Amino acid sequence: MDFWSRLIAGTSLSPSTPSKAAFNDPAKRLARFRREYSQLLQEWRHVTNLSKDLDTADTIRACLRNINKFLSDESRLPSPHPCLSFSAQNQIYVSAAKIATVSYNEDIIREAITLFSTLIESEEEDFIENDAFSQSLMNLLARITGANSIRLNSETEVDVIELAFGIAAKIRLQPEILPAWFTTGDVSSDDENKGHHERFTGKTSKEDFPLFYLLVDYIHHEGRIGDFARTGLLYIIESASVSMPLEQWLVESDLATLMATGLGALYSQLSRKLVIDYPEDSFPLILAMSDFKHPRATADIVSSTSTDFQGHMDTFLSHLVFWQDVLDHCKSVEVRQTLLEHFQVIFLQQLLYPSLLESSDADGGSSVAVLTYLRRVLESVEHPDMIHLILNYLLALPDTTMLESVASTKSLASEARKRKSMNLATMGTQQSTPDLFNLVDLIIGSLRSKSVQTVTVTLQLLSVILRRHHRYAVSTLLRTTRVVTDGPQKLIGAHQMELAYILDLANDIGVQEGFDEIYDGHIKDATNLLECHPCSHQLIVPVGISKPSGKLPTIPGTPQDVHSHTLRPDDPILKTLLSLLSTFFTNSVETNLALTEALIDLAICGYMNVEGWLLPDPSKYTYPTPPQQPPPSKPVKPGSQEATELSQIQTLREARRRPNLPTAATPALLLTLRALVAQTSSYRSAIPRFDDLLHSRRLAFKLDAESPSLPTPRRTDARGARKSSDSDRSSSPPAQRRTPPPSTSRTRRLGASAAIDSLASRIFPELASRSSSPLARGRTSREQKRSGHATPNRERVVSNSPLRASETAGAVSMLDEDGAAWEAMGNASQSAAYAHIDRGILTRRVGMAKIVVGEAGGRRVVDTEIIAPSTPAGSTAGDGEGDEEGSVVTARTDETGTETGTDREEEVVERMVSVSHVLTNIVVLQEFILELAALVQVRAAMFGEVKFT
Repeated sequence: MDFWSRLIAGTSLSPSTPSKAAFNDPAKRLARFRREYSQLLQEWRHVTNLSKDLDTADTIRACLRNINKFLSDESRLPSPHPCLSFSAQNQIYVSAAKIATVSYNEDIIREAITLFSTLIESEEEDFIENDAFSQSLMNLLARITGANSIRLNSETEVDVIELAFGIAAKIRLQPEILPAWFTTGDVSSDDENKGHHERFTGKTSKEDFPLFYLLVDYIHHEGRIGDFARTGLLYIIESASVSMPLEQWLVESDLATLMATGLGALYSQLSRKLVIDYPEDSFPLILAMSDFKHPRATADIVSSTSTDFQGHMDTFLSHLVFWQDVLDHCKSVEVRQTLLEHFQVIFLQQLLYPSLLESSDADGGSSVAVLTYLRRVLESVEHPDMIHLILNYLLALPDTTMLESVASTKSLASEARKRKSMNLATMGTQQSTPDLFNLVDLIIGSLRSKSVQTVTVTLQLLSVILRRHHRYAVSTLLRTTRVVTDGPQKLIGAHQMELAYILDLANDIGVQEGFDEIYDGHIKDATNLLECHPCSHQLIVPVGISKPSGKLPTIPGTPQDVHSHTLRPDDPILKTLLSLLSTFFTNSVETNLALTEALIDLAICGYMNVEGWLLPDPSKYTYPTPPQQPPPSKPVKPGSQEATELSQIQTLREARRRPNLPTAATPALLLTLRALVAQTSSYRSAIPRFDDLLHSRRLAFKLDAESPSLPTPRRTDARGARKSSDSDRSSSPPAQRRTPPPSTSRTRRLGASAAIDSLASRIFPELASRSSSPLARGRTSREQKRSGHATPNRERVVSNSPLRASETAGAVSMLDEDGAAWEAMGNASQSAAYAHIDRGILTRRVGMAKIVVGEAGGRRVVDTEIIAPSTPAGSTAGDGEGDEEGSVVTARTDETGTETGTDREEEVVERMVSVSHVLTNIVVLQEFILELAALVQVRAAMFGEVKFT
């Protein structure tokens, strides 16, 4: 019955023991605590070699555990706390630290660490301010983490650094306890007689502040231990602002040297040669539907998907972020300036710039590596002083940082920093400087490289500088001219004409379904880009509201505020970008994505005047003679209100007139886009089922955007089924930088295999309905007239070819192969037959002549050429290196797209690509043109670039 009664009552089955009551009694609790401590001392004093006596070690560990339990439980009870008082009076932590030091037993060490943590957390008896307590703890930590100690497991190391972090946090909150953990020796008379360099190098030692150096030793670790170490170090550096001795000690210590050399060591671990690849599980669909080839990784050339490389890169970038955190938390001007000077001399001058200077395309990827690393650095760095040092040095701007004191008082810390600056200046003079070859030269040279990956990563670096650090690019990367205007110069009619011109370019490529939704997405993207640009803050803030000043560098020599400017016609960056744009269809998709992003970033600054290089100069417009307005039905008295209203109406009517755009006044960028659109018309004439294939390509991207979790289908090339698992691919696909249509996001991955395999629009023509947009409907009839039947007429393909006989043979062979496929698959489904034909079309190799713009008969004409293959379907095609023979289809068009005959021969570009590759680039081009139109429209509204009267 006793069992059941206790069970029902919820009480213990065993009789109550007197231990709990005894523990609640302070006197009895203290007696038991003293017995445990006495046993601990007795066991320790009677052992000769604790590290080899396992039985005694277990007993000591049990005693320490019991002591920790007593202290922990007592801290949760109301006062008095006799055990804590006894611990303070008898300094039990001194004995615990000595026992743990000589034990070489990790369990005992861990219990000793727990004892110190418990005493600190109790916040009684002022343990944290006691010199003996701090000395015992730091001796213990120095011994167990030193070179001759046992190897601690990760959990114990985390406990050690977490304890150090807790002390640093208390120092930050209670600066008065700093003297217990930090001491400095007086400078002797001998030290005063030493030279600057000798006195500096021997000034500080680890014994002055062992807690600081313990944290420094672990700041490069990953995980919790590294987080505790870095955060604890930040707290100590922040405390220097309230302690002059600590500030001077930090300036004279090797903190800046250790941090700069540590960052340099992590940078040196990165591979010297790199190729950009993409992982198999996140291979972007936009590359799967192009001629992308996996680069080869060797023992010297590392792939960007390598696990080791990504680990090294993440570690380097995390330490770079730690540098920013240190500068943000450092309130001392002298300490911050010392850190920045070491960052410039040790990292920038001795590591980063030499790696840029020594990079080359000839050695197989070093240019790709250093340009990628610099881009990642500029993407990660947000502290204005670090940004200024990096770009100021690499762009060879005037150097005003070294040896220039920013402190107005001559404190001891300031004198110490000056001594270090002199030593650093001596080191810096021994290194090469970017006066003769700087980042501008490297970017321009790399953009002209024959390496596709070098060009791509250079475009990405250019975009980062233009988008995030535009003020440094205005007078260095870009050749600009200051624009001084009094308000907008463009009338609303001219703006509408320009917008219609750009939208017509996109619509001439092909009508898109859901055009309104697609364009609305581009409007939102353009709005976000313009609002987030650092130069836009001063322009978009409403009148009457204080404008944000932003976080500006504190170092002298920072570029001044950006003023209204525009690109000069001879700007080498713009000319190089236009040269790349002229070969858009045969460029790699990665290059085109980076190229279009760079062009957009070139125009998103609110202070950048786009008239003259992106849009026509309004001063060069010619307006048609306005029609004669009928006189008013009744006379209007001059000066009356009615006369004023009529005058205003007439002014508004004149402002809405659309001007004529002379060919000579059209910017080169728009001319190049017009030439590419004309090239698209030539492809439409030469490639069977062009419109259906282009529509299917858009549908594939649309399904990919709506179904991001589906696997990417494997792609095939002219040699048959190509395996897509040749190697790993990079974790940052280009689809993250520039998005295929029709979504507003720039991040697209993976694909919908149904979009490629079934291509439902080929089987069900009703799915290929046009958009309900008025703009799209207006082009439908012209599109149908231009394209005609899905398979173009044979005579149209070769009507303008200078090599008529050869081209006719190639075209006849192409169409005969399609007919043979239908006969061979007589019993197959219509879907399979279309798929067979389309595979043959998509794998054909085509080319593109260099775009040449000239005058003929008073009209601007564009010469384009397409290389159509003469190889039969199913045979092995070339690899795109221009080594196969083919017929040349030449189409000559004027600005309106009207074809004109010509017999002039053009030099054909050697690079040849598949039809599938061309279709993907056409989709990218169309989206880029729509993005330009959206950007022009949003700029006009956001920055007030249009006048209405």
